[in-house]
Amino acid sequence: MAPSMISCPHQEVFMPLLRALGAVLAAGVVLQPAAAAGQADLPSRALLDRYCVTCHNERLKTAGVMFDQVDISRVAEHRELPEKVCRTRRRGQRPPYGRPRPGRPEATAFVTALEAELDKVGAAAPNPGRVASHRLNRTQYVNAVRDLLDLEIDGEALLPSDMAGFGFDNNADVLAMTPALMDRYITAATKVSRLAVGTLENRPAIQTYRLPTATRQDARMGEDLPFATHGGLAARHTFPLDGDYLFKIRLERGDVGGTIRGNIAERVYHIELRIDHALMERLTVGGEFEGQVKYTLTGGGIAPPDDDLVHQRIALYNQTADQDLEVRFPVKAGTRLVSAAFTNVAPSASQGVGDNMVAGIASLEIHGPYGGKVPAATSSRERIFVCRPSDPQDEEPCARTIVSTLARRAYRRPVTDADLGPLMEIYAIGRAAGDFETGVARALEALLSMPAFLMRAEADPADAPAGTIYRISDLELASRLAAFLWKSIPDEELLDAATRGELRDPAVLARQTRRMLADRRAVRWMNDFLGQWLQTRNLETILPDPLRFPGYDSTLREGLIRETELFFESQVREDRSVLDLLRADYTYLNARLAEHYGIADVYGSHFRRVPVTEPARQGLLGHGSVLTVTSYADRTSVVLRGKWVLETLLGAPPPPPPANVPPLPENDGQSEPASLRERMEQHRSNPVCASCHATMDQLGFALENFDAIGRWRVEDEGAPIDSAISWRETDIDSPAAFREALLRQAEDELVHTITEKLLTYALGRGVDYLDAPAVRQIVRDAARDDYRWSSLVLGIVESAPFQQRIVRESGQQAEQ
Repeated sequence: MAPSMISCPHQEVFMPLLRALGAVLAAGVVLQPAAAAGQADLPSRALLDRYCVTCHNERLKTAGVMFDQVDISRVAEHRELPEKVCRTRRRGQRPPYGRPRPGRPEATAFVTALEAELDKVGAAAPNPGRVASHRLNRTQYVNAVRDLLDLEIDGEALLPSDMAGFGFDNNADVLAMTPALMDRYITAATKVSRLAVGTLENRPAIQTYRLPTATRQDARMGEDLPFATHGGLAARHTFPLDGDYLFKIRLERGDVGGTIRGNIAERVYHIELRIDHALMERLTVGGEFEGQVKYTLTGGGIAPPDDDLVHQRIALYNQTADQDLEVRFPVKAGTRLVSAAFTNVAPSASQGVGDNMVAGIASLEIHGPYGGKVPAATSSRERIFVCRPSDPQDEEPCARTIVSTLARRAYRRPVTDADLGPLMEIYAIGRAAGDFETGVARALEALLSMPAFLMRAEADPADAPAGTIYRISDLELASRLAAFLWKSIPDEELLDAATRGELRDPAVLARQTRRMLADRRAVRWMNDFLGQWLQTRNLETILPDPLRFPGYDSTLREGLIRETELFFESQVREDRSVLDLLRADYTYLNARLAEHYGIADVYGSHFRRVPVTEPARQGLLGHGSVLTVTSYADRTSVVLRGKWVLETLLGAPPPPPPANVPPLPENDGQSEPASLRERMEQHRSNPVCASCHATMDQLGFALENFDAIGRWRVEDEGAPIDSAISWRETDIDSPAAFREALLRQAEDELVHTITEKLLTYALGRGVDYLDAPAVRQIVRDAARDDYRWSSLVLGIVESAPFQQRIVRESGQQAEQ
């Protein structure tokens, strides 16, 4: 039968790929005709002829792609199309059942041969891409200030949040500098310089630290709080000057009438206020009407009768008992740990008449400084004042030494007279208006506002023609490395090695990379990458329905996030295989999270490593953080979970849904309850939805035994859970079986996806088809070391995209 007479039943399967390829064809890419007669066909040519040309030919032009016109042996002339074909086949997209389909060995041979040709082309004509100039995002700014000045700052209060590009907020394309944003950085520089130097320009201010409403406070709240306490909060607060500070504690109130929780009228509570773990004050509140409360005053806004003077006084006390919970005392300047928590001698929740909750701390206010004095020494001042002038004539040379030392670290390179000139001019203005330290503070403020600090730019070689590929300088490489692994600026050792030109030595570069991975600062990239890759950062904005999930609060949410962070950190620091993310038989729990999961014999608030014997709970797929972030507020979502697996683990995000998708039908409470699977079947009866949901929903159903906050369950609203699916011709009947299927059937996709995500994060730009040969090389090299994390990180650092750059083409948009 002629091709024109044949319909294409697997058009929907290839349509997402082919629509993307249509842009390539529309841009004028001409696919070369097949090889001339007499030239032996490659295996891939035969596969195309047998399985693809039926629909995708010159006559039908299905989706605008004609595989009968593709010469696979000449991929150098049209690299994007073959790369997308390989990517699609690697991710398991195949013609639908009922049509001829290549077997796994045949398909693997096809992809392997095509990728080999593409890798040859990539080696002969490399293109490492080009990273635009980076603005320090908020996280990097906070870390850079900490590493430069040994100063803790509140980035959220100083700078707005950053947009994300290609899944990460360090993407250069979205880190533009606008005039309004520059104003925020200048304001931040003023505050930071005053805090770091400790000038008398630090006026009294109020900083309030709050606990989220309805947080459970019946146990120790974290490692920063003392043993034998419960509830409360801890915060790292920067005291700008030596002086007096006022501390005010406010207790949590109920929803009605502003009444303090915890039957404050009858129960006595003791609160300890500590700084750097040292007890500063023990405050007592409550119990003024012990034994006198005859009925509750907290429900429905009911006021006591006019003639009940005792309960009127009690009602007033219930609203004002914490008004005297304040104390003032002197504190030395510096960043210190401040905590306020209840001692464990407080009464039980059942004592007296009234609500059955213990009291909770709502906020801690810190006012000051009052009578402030410039501190003699803080860690920030020691970092800044590397010299002291002995007389007026020494002031300018000493200031120059201070400014040049700071600028070298801040600018991530040796500084020149041209760099120092403007800073010293500003120092002189400050010195004339005040004293030596005032001048240094002004110079520091200017330094923190300079583009050389705020922007990470890389310069093309002078007179290099467009398209030239060159190795970036050692100093630029050191800056890339520090931004990747420390989310900050290089330290002295890395900067010194770069200044000496030693990073071009592969052995030195590998040694520095391993040193940085082992450093405590490496946890920054681990947590930052993890939270954005797995999307667990979004837990901060997810609020499960309190009626359906009354046990979920901010403490549990933070515990879910902390579990996954500690788990990932252990994977990297122990240099495990990236596949252990799914198959590891341990996790990190505290008592609250263990109770949530139903795991016994875990006590206390501190997290510790715990073996996981239940197969369903092993690996990331059993983490409550992942399971909660892929659910709705009131129920699970097989769509969100399936999409998460496709996008996050398999690197195959589905297309956006069409408009006006109807909601799922809800159980009416009268007829036999329908399971989520039955309701989704109704949803997928729409052919428009079925093309994507047939695969996506299957992956989500495999995790249906976990509810919307990650607890195990066997039924949903009275209907039994059915988590059985068939995926890639494999029958799966449990979350554990699903995990094993992923490891067995999709190992290559898992490793490639993690590598692509990590390379995207490391470069600060999107990864495209030109980077595919580098990704495959990194994966091949890591395979020889069981895909250990050090192999992936070193492979990325040693790759052409990380170490090289291409000169911008003429007419290409200039970088900021």
